[in-house]
Amino acid sequence: MDTFDWAVENEEIVRLFFFVAVFALMALWEILAPRRTLTVAKASRWANNLGIVLLNTLLVRLLLPAAAVGVALLGAQQGWGLMHYYQVPLLPAVILSVILMDFVIYLQHVMVHSIPVLWRLHRVHHADLDYDVTTGTRFHPLEIILSMLIKFASIVLLGAPALAVVIFEVLLSATAMFNHANVRLPPGIDRVLRWFVVTPDMHRVHHSVEDDEANSNFGFNLPWWDRLLGTYRDQPRAGHVDMVIGIHNYRDPKQVDRLPGMLLLPFKGRISSYTINRRNWNEPNEQ
Repeated sequence: MDTFDWAVENEEIVRLFFFVAVFALMALWEILAPRRTLTVAKASRWANNLGIVLLNTLLVRLLLPAAAVGVALLGAQQGWGLMHYYQVPLLPAVILSVILMDFVIYLQHVMVHSIPVLWRLHRVHHADLDYDVTTGTRFHPLEIILSMLIKFASIVLLGAPALAVVIFEVLLSATAMFNHANVRLPPGIDRVLRWFVVTPDMHRVHHSVEDDEANSNFGFNLPWWDRLLGTYRDQPRAGHVDMVIGIHNYRDPKQVDRLPGMLLLPFKGRISSYTINRRNWNEPNEQ
């Protein structure tokens, strides 16, 4: 058995290893070189943010036991998808699949900001009052299930090889923790790096309380989609140290930084007119 086969057959171990390694690295980096001063008690916030990660993991394994790799293996057996139909060799199929699945994630991210009922789910991620490595892992369980179903459909349509799915899952998790980390990068390095990967300073703009800033920089991994499709914003107006993180009308830590509050957040408040194409930024909006 070669390394690639082992990685596919043991994808849970591979993903767990990289999750723990990258999380530990980012957590240490946040201690040594923080970008911002945190405003909420870290221990409690981390316990609740990681608690929702554990809950999501259990739910996905219970409701969707095949996981993304299982769908890819089934697709390969049945010959489903473009890569199988055109018999694309493994290496280009892996590269193309990883890039195209990243584009799907970008489109999904734009979608959950554009459709009010989906924004209600996604605002659990944005309502975090601080911005650090755990922010990149906190999503409502219903959004996680939706994301998995979209991922399954993408794998079937593309005919993504199982190896591409493992690589994509590892990259998505690692880069989400990296670009949500409260870490300081030298400005020169950040300017170069953000041409190839979404950096913490680039993605932090997306977590601003200002609607027009929150509706920018949707990429999690590759930064090209924002630049190509006009959703890229270089810096927040208030600067990275002074910008306010979160959502305007959801500032109570008991509501947004405790697990019960996070789970109930999508069902609170009226369904507002919040959409990605709203341009009257001075108009009051609950989000």
